[in-house]
Amino acid sequence: MVRESEYLVFTKNLVKRFGDVVALKGVNFRVGYNEVVGLVGDNGAGKSTLAKILAGIYVPDEGEIYVKGQRFRRLTPQKARELGIELVHQERTLAEDHPIWRNIFMGREITGPLGFLRIKEMKAAAEKLLNEIGLKAIPPDTPVKFLSGGYKQGVQIARAVQFEADLVILDEPTIQLSISEVHRVLEYVHGLKKRGKSCVFITHNIYHVYPVADRFVIIDRGKIVAEFRKVDVTPEDLTHILVSIARTGTIPEKYEKINLLNVAGSN
Repeated sequence: MVRESEYLVFTKNLVKRFGDVVALKGVNFRVGYNEVVGLVGDNGAGKSTLAKILAGIYVPDEGEIYVKGQRFRRLTPQKARELGIELVHQERTLAEDHPIWRNIFMGREITGPLGFLRIKEMKAAAEKLLNEIGLKAIPPDTPVKFLSGGYKQGVQIARAVQFEADLVILDEPTIQLSISEVHRVLEYVHGLKKRGKSCVFITHNIYHVYPVADRFVIIDRGKIVAEFRKVDVTPEDLTHILVSIARTGTIPEKYEKINLLNVAGSN
């Protein structure tokens, strides 16, 4: 029997509609403490919709959300952040002309008693954080527009880490990145896990998420259809499963015995 309090985040029967389109159909999703979950599926499968519900951007039409054992019908962006959930969008939410330190603290600036910005304190904190997550030798005064795609993702992850996020949701973080930049993003994810944090890595590219994930959740047309531990599958296995789902809507029979959805009490 699953206990919601055992997980950092746990959803029950989430449903989300956009007019006549049902984007999520009774989704049960879980993220453990200090766990990296690869949420994979084709474009339009419902990955980003689920992420935005967890981040408080979308309101579910049905279902429940448990965060650290607390039950919610819905979350607001403010409440999600208070609970330690941060979403890093695939559309980078950075002010390109502003320096790194300003982007990290934007909207949550450190101020003194009279409301004046503590710029030196924010710069020092940003520099320390950049070093910790592997963005060494990058001055915090550097305007974001001069950074590569991989480094920009790093700044967004740094922003989440600075505000003590327990769960960082990365929505297609490696899209349109070079091989070296993808590797850098994976290093950031490893860094999150070392800090005791959890991560949901959303992607349709198995080979990008496989090196960092502990568990894989496959979503298709608004439903979670399979779930596998990393130790039980290879990237080739997962690719074969995704192709089969896309073509036939079913999982090859040989993988059903390791599909965690079929294990009593796993969901």
